[in-house]
Amino acid sequence: MKNDAFSWDDLRVLLEVDRRRSFLGAGKALGLSTSTVGRRIDALELALGRKLVHRTTAGTSIDPTARALVALAEGMERELRVEGRDARGVESLEGVVRVSIKESFARPMAKVLSEWRRIHPETLIELASEARLADVAKREADLGVRTVRSSSKALVEKRLGTFSYGLWASNEYVERHLRDGHLREADFPRHDFVGYDGPGRESEQERWLVARGARRFPFRSSSDDAILTAASESQGICIFADALARDVPGLRRLVCPTPLPTVSVYLVVHRDLRRVPRIRGVAGAIEEAIRQIAVREKARG
Repeated sequence: MKNDAFSWDDLRVLLEVDRRRSFLGAGKALGLSTSTVGRRIDALELALGRKLVHRTTAGTSIDPTARALVALAEGMERELRVEGRDARGVESLEGVVRVSIKESFARPMAKVLSEWRRIHPETLIELASEARLADVAKREADLGVRTVRSSSKALVEKRLGTFSYGLWASNEYVERHLRDGHLREADFPRHDFVGYDGPGRESEQERWLVARGARRFPFRSSSDDAILTAASESQGICIFADALARDVPGLRRLVCPTPLPTVSVYLVVHRDLRRVPRIRGVAGAIEEAIRQIAVREKARG
């Protein structure tokens, strides 16, 4: 097979067929007709001399032997996105800064970054809040706000502060089940809790609950917002960072004699980008905002 047997355009079609599971969906994503998508896949299969896509009445599936090509397409797409972000504003504040965060930080970060853009409108912000955090080492994002440390040598990491966790429940739940607002460790087994689903079940705070006898989880979610909403709707008690739960209407912090977990927050940036003006500026704004939140929480005790 020659290196010029296919192009990025061919791989992009294959990548979208894999993502959309149909020629129709891939065509809509790329602005192509279904027949054009089909012709491009046929041409790619002919150039490579093997089957890449299986078509059925239920949709399409990628042949296992084509997975390496899909991964290659994903890598090329990521590099092109990075090149697009880096193409402008190398020596100025002009250009795109992509920030990856946990969902629970989305609202305060949106506020901070909006304030930054009022002063520096030439900087464009992409705020990525998703279950799978973007890989900053692979340049899927320029900056990352994390609650776990990184082991990658490609990243520069700075600890911004430590946040306390609290047990939170709605006023209604407290009135019905906790008249004095106190949750004693012996009472954990008889209460309802709102917990994490998916990987969050292995989080330190979830393990802390289970270790103290929490076993009734009638409501679970992988979404931080959903957990806070469910708790405010009296679905049970949730464990959450005080700084983020404090502003949720209808929630109150319970009194618990047992020390609760804390979490450290880190800002990470790719080593190659730390001196780019727009990235350094946005990083500074995030750092200052999180430090201020941490100081306010510490002062509240």
